[in-house]
Amino acid sequence: MQAAYWQEGSAMFAFNKGLPEEVGIPSTCIKNLILSLDEKEIPMHSLLIMKDDKLVFEKYYAPYKKDTLHRMFSISKSFTAIGISVLASEGRISLDDPITDYFPEYTDSGTHEWIKMTTIRNMLMMRTCHASTTYKVNMKTDWVESFFKVAPTHKPGTVFHYDTSAAHVLCALVEKLTGMTLLDYLKDRVLRHLDFSEDSYMVKDPFGVSIGGSGLMATPLDILKVLYLLTKKGTVMCADGVTRTLIDPEFIHLATSNLSDTVMTGPLPSESQGYGMQIWQNEVGGFVLYGMGGQLAINIPDKNMLIVTTADTQGIQGGNQVIYNSIYELLCPFVSDEPISDDGKNNASYKELLECADALKIAPPRLPKSRLGERVALQDRFYQASGIPVVDDGKVRLSYELSGNPSGFTSMCVEFAKDNTASVCFMRDTENGSEQSEISFGIGKMSEGLFPIYRTLYTAGGIWLRENVLYVKAHLIGECVGSVRFEFFFEESEVTVFMRKIEETYFQEFDGHLYGKMI
Repeated sequence: MQAAYWQEGSAMFAFNKGLPEEVGIPSTCIKNLILSLDEKEIPMHSLLIMKDDKLVFEKYYAPYKKDTLHRMFSISKSFTAIGISVLASEGRISLDDPITDYFPEYTDSGTHEWIKMTTIRNMLMMRTCHASTTYKVNMKTDWVESFFKVAPTHKPGTVFHYDTSAAHVLCALVEKLTGMTLLDYLKDRVLRHLDFSEDSYMVKDPFGVSIGGSGLMATPLDILKVLYLLTKKGTVMCADGVTRTLIDPEFIHLATSNLSDTVMTGPLPSESQGYGMQIWQNEVGGFVLYGMGGQLAINIPDKNMLIVTTADTQGIQGGNQVIYNSIYELLCPFVSDEPISDDGKNNASYKELLECADALKIAPPRLPKSRLGERVALQDRFYQASGIPVVDDGKVRLSYELSGNPSGFTSMCVEFAKDNTASVCFMRDTENGSEQSEISFGIGKMSEGLFPIYRTLYTAGGIWLRENVLYVKAHLIGECVGSVRFEFFFEESEVTVFMRKIEETYFQEFDGHLYGKMI
C-alpha cells in the first residue's frame, strides 16, 4: 500500500497514519527514545517516525510547530542532486560533462588542468579536486567563481573530501540553465506533486545564487516526503491522484549507493560508512539525508522505517552520533515485523507516550549532572550576598559601565523580576545614535523574543550555576539555527561576561569577553 493517499476534490498528498503498535513499534520505546535524548541534553526540535508506509509519530518541540520552516543545512545538497538529476533526465546535461563547459566565464588558459577535468559526476560524489569548501577562503568574493579559481589539491575522481562548494556550483548550474531558482525548478517538476510547503525557500549567497549546499528552509514533513519518494525509487501517487515517476530510478539507485569511501575523513561512525551522490550511507544498511546540527532523514531498510529529526547539536561533541545511537539502540532492536497484539497495555502505553510527547519543548539549561542534588535558591543567595536592593516595581537591576571591547558595547544592564523572568541589555554607539540590544530569558524556564541586531526569533533560558554565576542560553530559530550563550560572573561591584556564539556566519558581536564596573 502507498503511504500517500489522495482525496477526490481535495487534491492533497498526505501520509496514512496509525498507532505505533499497528506496525510493530512499542510506544514505550518511542517514549524511552525521547526521554533518553532529553537526559543527554540534546536540543531536539522535531521527531517523525514512519514504518510500513504509516506515519506513526510526528511531534515538535515548542516553540517549533508543524509548519515552522527549519534550516536544513546540508540536506540541501540532496535537493541539489535531485535538481541535477532532473536536468539530466530532460537532456540538458550529462553527468560526465566537465563542469567548466557550463562556466566558461570563470576559466581561461591559466585554469588548472585538474579543475578542467572535474565532471558533474565527480562533484555529486564529493570527489572534486578540492579538499575543502572553496568559497570559505574569502566569502566576500563570488562563491561560484571560487570553485574555479582556488588552487586544487588533488586529481578529481579519486578521493572523497566534503566540499560544499561543489554543491553550490551544481545549484548555480541548475539556476543558470533553467532561469529559475533551484527550489522553484524542483517545485515545478517534482515537489508540487508532494504538496511541498509553498512558503519553503532557499537562502541565497551574497551574489544571488541559492545556497545549494546548506540553504534549504522547509518543514520536517517536507523532508519526510522527499525521503519517502527516494525509498519508492521516485514513483508515487501524486497530489492529483495520478501515479508518476518524478525522479529517475537509476539516478536514485546511484545516489543512495556506496560510491565513495569516507573512512579517512569521517570523525564519527555515522560519517564513515560511505557516500553516494550528495547522500550518505548509514550504519544499518540504509542511507541518510544529512544536515549539520541534527537535521537527519534516516532510511532503515530492514525495518521498513523512515525517521526524520531536526535539532541543534552544534557545540555538542558527537551530538549527531548520540541521536543515531539512541535510535539504533533504543528503538530499532524492539521493532517487530508484525503488529503488536493488544493485551490491554497498548492503549495505556500509547497514552503515556502522548502525554510525554505533547509536553515536548526546548528545555532550559540545567545544572551539571554531578550537581543535580543541589536544591539551593542560588538567585536569592546572590541577592543576599550582594546586598542589592529590590526596587519599587519588584525588580532587581544591575547596571555596569563596560571597558573597551571589540563588540563596541559601552554599558550593560541586567534585570531580574519576581516571576523568574530576566533580561540583559547591551548599549553601544553607532553612526545612527545609541543602539540598544535586549535579550529576555527565563530563570529555570524559557522565554521567547526577537534577537537584537539580526531580528531572528529565539527562545532563551538561564540557570544560576553558583550564587554569583549565571548561565544563559538563547536558541536561535529560523535561518540561523544555533545558539548564543552567556556566562555572567558577578563580583561586589564588577562583572565579567563570557559570550559564545555557536552559529555558522553571524552574531560576532556576541562572541568574546566583557568587563564592567557597577554604575
